[in-house]
Amino acid sequence: MIGVYLLLGSNLGDRISYLRQARSLIGETVAKVIQASSVYETQSWGKTDEPDYLNQVLYLKTDLHPGLLLEKLLGIETIMGRKREVKWGSRIIDIDILFYGDQKINEPNLVVPHPELHNRMFTLAPLNEIAPNFVHPVFQKKISDLKSELKSDLTVKMF
Repeated sequence: MIGVYLLLGSNLGDRISYLRQARSLIGETVAKVIQASSVYETQSWGKTDEPDYLNQVLYLKTDLHPGLLLEKLLGIETIMGRKREVKWGSRIIDIDILFYGDQKINEPNLVVPHPELHNRMFTLAPLNEIAPNFVHPVFQKKISDLKSELKSDLTVKMF
């Protein structure tokens, strides 16, 4: 079994319900959620004129191959009504694979660790809450160190 960290995000409709539904579907179709961070509210990033997001990090253990894990997560997004129309556009649900154990994966449709997580306070804040001592396999730094080193003026607060 491999330890996996996922980031959930939603900025449309009943955001908290969408996070709960995604968590439930992940538990039913992927693996039991072992740990979940608090929910954080975050200003929109990338496309800053969008509504604020709710974000949460989940930790689970799975024996699914990374490609199959991604396929199942994309399936959950589709079931929930996710539409991919504009890069960084608003969405009902977004599920990102942050880490797949300490593996480094660089495939056309899957890059793990998530290539931008060290630049995103909305990822580091909830990740730091449940895994401050996890060592990023590329940067060889603890999550707590990456968070403290990030200079960001993006508002990220517990919801």
